[in-house]
Amino acid sequence: MASILDFATWEPVLRLLLADHPQRHAARSVRVSGRIGRHGWSLALKRRIPPPGRAAQVEDMQEEYDAVERVQRTLADAGVGDVSFTAEIEPTGTTALRLLGPSPAVEPGVGTPHPGTLILVDGALPEPWRRLPDPAPEAVPAPSVDLALLERTLRERLPHAIGATEEEIAAAEARLGVTLPDELKVLYRVTRARWEDLGDDHEAAERQCEAVDCELFDLDGLYVADASSRRCSWKFAAMEAVVTPPDAMVQGVVGSPGWIAFGDNGGGDRLAVDLTPGPGGHMGQVIMLSHEENIGAALVADSVTDLVLRRPGAAPSSPQLQEPVVARVNIASLRSIQAAAHPGLEVLSIGVCDGAPFSLAPVTGLPRLRTLTAYPGTLADPLEIAELTGLEFLELGPQEWRVLLDAGAVPRRLSAAAIVVHGNQDPLPIVDIANEILALWDRPRIIQTALEGDLGPMA
Repeated sequence: MASILDFATWEPVLRLLLADHPQRHAARSVRVSGRIGRHGWSLALKRRIPPPGRAAQVEDMQEEYDAVERVQRTLADAGVGDVSFTAEIEPTGTTALRLLGPSPAVEPGVGTPHPGTLILVDGALPEPWRRLPDPAPEAVPAPSVDLALLERTLRERLPHAIGATEEEIAAAEARLGVTLPDELKVLYRVTRARWEDLGDDHEAAERQCEAVDCELFDLDGLYVADASSRRCSWKFAAMEAVVTPPDAMVQGVVGSPGWIAFGDNGGGDRLAVDLTPGPGGHMGQVIMLSHEENIGAALVADSVTDLVLRRPGAAPSSPQLQEPVVARVNIASLRSIQAAAHPGLEVLSIGVCDGAPFSLAPVTGLPRLRTLTAYPGTLADPLEIAELTGLEFLELGPQEWRVLLDAGAVPRRLSAAAIVVHGNQDPLPIVDIANEILALWDRPRIIQTALEGDLGPMA
């Protein structure tokens, strides 16, 4: 890591941030900070606006690209994925640079140099990612399933396609550990959907998409869309909840061992055959997993036959009114903790409000409450958190964490935690709090490395 620890590696980035700092001419020190990873970065720089009628070009940010790439190369050489930094620059140019991280127990922050989610229990997963779908032993295929019609339609649309052999289908089943439903077998017997079979014939590829109404994966691309296939950071995953109404056609889980993904809609959303349908669904129905959502799926067609014949799926029934298991208390939603409290509550998020700070007494003793996030200054007494014995994720402001730490009242059943920071706060005190929390679980701390250099006198 010698090159990462070389001040010269960071000097171009620091000079850019200093030049863009509004107080760089003041007779006092300037603090700059940021985050650089191997695949992205977050720096407080004002980008040049391109001339009217022209999109932004790489050349417009060339100096920034070059400075960041210099750091990224050293990260790649050292096998490090992400590093935050903060620097105090004196008017003389003397600079104290602090590199923060990495730690295997800390997820990268999102657009900020401050620490991301702290993983307190190695390998722990948020509750929705631990949930399996309910068995569906009484589910039956939709009446629209017609294997002969499906095969005939596909062969008419794809007369020159090369189909998969029974051995290839059996190999896919062995790899997945699941028996493919009959409709998928018919589909792949007509076309094995390999790009090499199409050669350079782009029109043939388009015809295949039109014939199946999706971008079809080949047999090697089939995968089980279980919860592990739907990655999500703890901070956001902890805010989700599994809800499946009694008449739902699709279960509201993150993923399922019975969701066999076989295609894409061309926009990043995956199509899957559903072998664990909801109470109102059909075995083998086609669902879509949105790339913009972390949980659940939408019904596309009652069967693969319906998908290919472009018959719409059954319309979802009107949702039954029920108390929300995820509640948000803020100026635009619920206005009190009492309004959010009920025995089924799992997630409570307290945001900006215009009244007095809240007491957590109304949610004390709720059996399913597992996530609490609170905007800084919204809690009347942070020590009330100690009474919430079922929490697995907690996000608070630095002052609230300070109260819990000083009182020895941090809930010990937590699996993950986060420090919510707003504005341009100095990352160093936040890292200190994060390391105190990590120490309670004997987790790897955020490494702090001090470097010194000289950028020359400020103009």
